[in-house]
Amino acid sequence: MSDPHPARYAEREDKRSFLQKLAEFIHPGPDSADELIETLAEAEENQIINTESRLMIEGVIRMADMTASDVMLAAPRMDLLHIEDPVDELLHQVIDTGHSRFPVYEGERDNIIGILLAKDLLKLQRAPELNIRALLRPAVFVPESKGLNDLLRQFRDNRNHLAIVIDEYGRTAGLITIEDVLEQIVGEIEDEFDIDEDAGDIFGLPDRSFRVSGDTAIERVNEAFGVDLKRARQAEDEHDFDTLGGLIAHEIGHVPHRGESFELAGLRFVVLHTRGGAVRWFKVFPLPAAGSDQPGHARNAPGLGSAA
Repeated sequence: MSDPHPARYAEREDKRSFLQKLAEFIHPGPDSADELIETLAEAEENQIINTESRLMIEGVIRMADMTASDVMLAAPRMDLLHIEDPVDELLHQVIDTGHSRFPVYEGERDNIIGILLAKDLLKLQRAPELNIRALLRPAVFVPESKGLNDLLRQFRDNRNHLAIVIDEYGRTAGLITIEDVLEQIVGEIEDEFDIDEDAGDIFGLPDRSFRVSGDTAIERVNEAFGVDLKRARQAEDEHDFDTLGGLIAHEIGHVPHRGESFELAGLRFVVLHTRGGAVRWFKVFPLPAAGSDQPGHARNAPGLGSAA
């Protein structure tokens, strides 16, 4: 049935268009990303959007100008597996680092031949005759200049979670995961190392070592391991620290990197996980009695990758 008054709809459409143009004339839209972010801040102040929405939209805007090199994990800090290592050694490294995916190399570290999923190692339990090479997934390589927007689309379309970043000479510059990209939008994503604050701070592990939170009180560590960390310190300054992470960082002299270790008071503290410039988790090994009196010194822990 035809509309008896078709002009009414046309008039209404014209009226909305005029109001929209008038609003844009009075309040012109932002001309740059910075102005758009300022507009979002005003929208939050006027309670048009909430804080979380503003932060996510800002993340999307800022991500448009970011590349893989801006958020990648640098090559010296990558945890890699060597294709020729025995299976038992590979399993030990997988357990120690707690990652779900590992770049695998042959010969030189730059020669990455594939990606090994930790869960795929379980297949060796049922079929020990399997060759590790048969378990490798193809590695994805992207240039340092790869835009994060494009990379996120590539991750989504190809169902990949990790890519190797290469520099202009074709050498390995680092690696980047889909989590690294998404964190630019939604903020830090909690992982397997993140637990509720009330859930505990010191956990026993099957290899008779311990996982200790970086914000654990020094007194708590002293009590648990029967040591006196403050008395064992080498530094003769008057700095006083409340947490394990603060004490170890000060003793080493820089922000600890993943895989770096430090020995103090008969204990070896290996950095498992860092975030925001602070150590979230240490792996702690009681040293043999012969080494308990040795002074503290920093070094790279075997099987955990080198420090940058």
